Amino acid sequence: MTPTTPTADAVPGSNLAEKIGRLVEEKGWNQEDFARISNLNRHTVRQILNGGPTRRLRNATVSQCADAFGLTVNELRTLPLDRLLMRVHGKGPVDEEAQRLLTEGVTLAELARWLERNGPRKMELRADEIAELLEMQSPGGPLERFGVEHVIDRIERRRRLVCQVAAIAASEYLELVEQFVALIFEKVSAGTPRPGGRGA
Repeated sequence: MTPTTPTADAVPGSNLAEKIGRLVEEKGWNQEDFARISNLNRHTVRQILNGGPTRRLRNATVSQCADAFGLTVNELRTLPLDRLLMRVHGKGPVDEEAQRLLTEGVTLAELARWLERNGPRKMELRADEIAELLEMQSPGGPLERFGVEHVIDRIERRRRLVCQVAAIAASEYLELVEQFVALIFEKVSAGTPRPGGRGA
């Protein structure tokens, strides 16, 4: 029987490699640039950019690629190319209604000043995060007790963590992360104090 050559879609990792290659091209990087920025070795970069890998890319490799583009692993794996191109140009989709509610709902002076100074980070806030922030403006609430920068930093870290866990859950490490999360969740549910409470 004559062996058949797998198509691009049948080669594990080929679609992801194609997206990475297109993003590198969009950034105007050559192989040397991408190797330096992503901190990947030249052989790996050459393999990704010249026709794609013949096996699934390692999670660590995908993570380094995502970091180079300012994306999360989940975004790089799951978003279509047109959305990724928007993201690398700083034009990610913005929830205009949520942003309007944020602007109209600010009552805390420190939060208003933070929003003025941090336009790009403000635009990345999601509708649920905005609702959470507005709830925390009450006198003596988390924003006053811990500071706006501290609270928003934790919200952003939580967002990245959720994306990372989603990416891991889609891999062969699902059972491992499930056990680890269950262990931590059990401790939190048992009443272990959480620093700063919700969102802080």
